Amino acid sequence: MDGKCKVTVVSETGKEAVLALHEKGDFFGEGCLSGRLRRLYAVTAITESEIMRLDKATMVRTLHNEPEFSELFISHLLARNVRVEADLVDQLFNSSEKRLARLLLLMANFGKEGRPEPVIAKVSQETLAEMVGTTRSRVSFFMNKFRKLGFIDYNGGLGGLGGLEVHSSLLNMILHETPGITKGSDGS
Repeated sequence: MDGKCKVTVVSETGKEAVLALHEKGDFFGEGCLSGRLRRLYAVTAITESEIMRLDKATMVRTLHNEPEFSELFISHLLARNVRVEADLVDQLFNSSEKRLARLLLLMANFGKEGRPEPVIAKVSQETLAEMVGTTRSRVSFFMNKFRKLGFIDYNGGLGGLGGLEVHSSLLNMILHETPGITKGSDGS
C-alpha cells in the first residue's frame, strides 16, 4: 500500500470508531487467512493511495514460497500486535489528553525506526477524536493547548489540521508528566 487509509468499525447502534491509520507498506485484510468469513472493519483511503490486492490463494502461496516476504509480513503482524496492545493499555489507563499526544507522536513516527517525520498529513479533528475515544471539541481544546505550550504548530485552521508539525517536546511531555498534563486532567 502507498498512501494513507483509516480502519473503521461500526457498532450495531451505528457508532463509528477509527481503529488505526495505515500508511505506505502496511498490510490489511489478513483476517481472511485465518478463515474469517466476515469482515469486522472497513478500510477507507484518506489520501491518494495505491493498494495491491492479493487473493487468499496467492497470499498463501507467496508466504510459502517467498521467505523474505514471509519475514516482512510476520514482522508487520507482530508490530501491529504490539501496537494494538499498547493502544489498549493507553485507552484503559490514560486521559484523552495523553492519548491524543501519543497518537500525534505515533503519526509523526516518533519511536519508529528512522527519523521522525514531524509534519503529519492532513487528518480531521473528527478522525483524531474517533481514534482517541473523545469528542472533536475536546481534541480542539487539547490541540490549542498543545500549540500554546509549543508542542505543535499547524497551519490551515483547526478544522483540517493541514501541515501539523509535532515537536519532540510533546514526547518529553508524555515521558516526564509536564505539569497540567497528567492522567485524569480532562476528566477521563
